[in-house]
Amino acid sequence: MSDNPSPRASWDFDAPHVVTLEVIPADIDAYEHVNNSVYLAWFDRAAWSHSAALGVTLEQCVAIRRGMAAHRTEIDYLRAAVVGDRVLVATWIVNSDGKLRVERRFQVKRAPDGETLARARTEYVCISLDSGRAARMPEVFSRAYVTSAP
Repeated sequence: MSDNPSPRASWDFDAPHVVTLEVIPADIDAYEHVNNSVYLAWFDRAAWSHSAALGVTLEQCVAIRRGMAAHRTEIDYLRAAVVGDRVLVATWIVNSDGKLRVERRFQVKRAPDGETLARARTEYVCISLDSGRAARMPEVFSRAYVTSAP
């Protein structure tokens, strides 16, 4: 599910790809807020949704035996999300060398008030699904994964 519910001023970059999610009880940890591992799952969902919107589906990756694997992720947690919150997870491609590497940014907002809860950046490397080693991006990746934010 993707939409662009808010104007540019409320997002870190123009033209976000946005996925709307609900915080469920299974997302909550002993501190009664969303566990940090859940944010990683949210980023993964947003990235896959965005990739599919760009024409790169999971099925296509499996068929051509190439994929983008997370190499490094940095997350800044600003506010807690709690059970019942509706969150907007936005993503952008901010850098791509068209050969091996792509960098995505993420911004998580609480939907009702637009409060930014977290920001993240993830560096991805194209890999062969057969060997698990770095491999040159196929053309479908290099065409899809172009910089969409400054």
